[in-house]
Amino acid sequence: MIRRHNGAVRREGGHCTAFVAALALLAAAAVAAPSPLLPRESRVPGGIAILELGHGDTPPGAVNFNDHRAPVLRTPDGWVALVGIPLDTAPGAHSARWQPPDEAEPRLLEFDVAPKQYEEQRLTVTNRRHVDPSKEDLERIAEERTRIDTALGTFTAERQPVLALQPPVAGRRSSSFGLRRYFNGQARNPHSGMDIAAATGTPIRSPAPGRVVEAGDFFFNGNTVFVDHGQGVVTMYCHLSRIDVKPGDEVGAGTILGLVGATGRVTGPHLHWGVAVNRALVDPALFLPETGG
Repeated sequence: MIRRHNGAVRREGGHCTAFVAALALLAAAAVAAPSPLLPRESRVPGGIAILELGHGDTPPGAVNFNDHRAPVLRTPDGWVALVGIPLDTAPGAHSARWQPPDEAEPRLLEFDVAPKQYEEQRLTVTNRRHVDPSKEDLERIAEERTRIDTALGTFTAERQPVLALQPPVAGRRSSSFGLRRYFNGQARNPHSGMDIAAATGTPIRSPAPGRVVEAGDFFFNGNTVFVDHGQGVVTMYCHLSRIDVKPGDEVGAGTILGLVGATGRVTGPHLHWGVAVNRALVDPALFLPETGG
């Protein structure tokens, strides 16, 4: 949602002063810069904390959490930091570091993380390599983990993210985020995205403007695309049957990124959709409309 002030044209001595009117419009636009529609706040592991940074016409500085820079956004009610909370965050008191531009020392932005109990999920995978990787597979996984960390940790200061998202593919959206997963009886990392059921070949569309920062075939994720939306907000799309973009491509809302598939470690065709904020993978449902999902 973008809110703007209306510039009023005043008449002096019976004449319209166009120059004054133009200045008024420019001043109003500067004061009321476009404001993002924020995601829902949820101060739990895998959620988001929205921290107030005060008012003012100039950006209030940088905010970091877990050594990753968080989005700092202007809203109609003032500046805020959008802090992604990793799934492995312990409940209790935490703080982000805020460095105002005119202060030598950073301030601490304290907030509490509430506990959340995620359910368990037990899956059977027929490809044994995806449960017990070989030495060569482990070397590949380590190299890919570096690429994934780099992509998810992208921070583009000059790009303003669009945060009101639509699902990237039509289909039944599961509540699988955060599930404690077991593959063939072996415990693995929690599920850090949303699964959307769809048939192989269904188009996957970017839910917001951005730039492709990584794309390729990954051991666990299969064919995967990463899109940088700005200010530390990055989305990922896994298990594609086909990739239709390449790193460096600018995409708009609705651009086809690829097609749904069943590549990588899967039990059937679907899209695994992830949303990262300051490198923390958070619940994508927080960015979607509350109705219908």
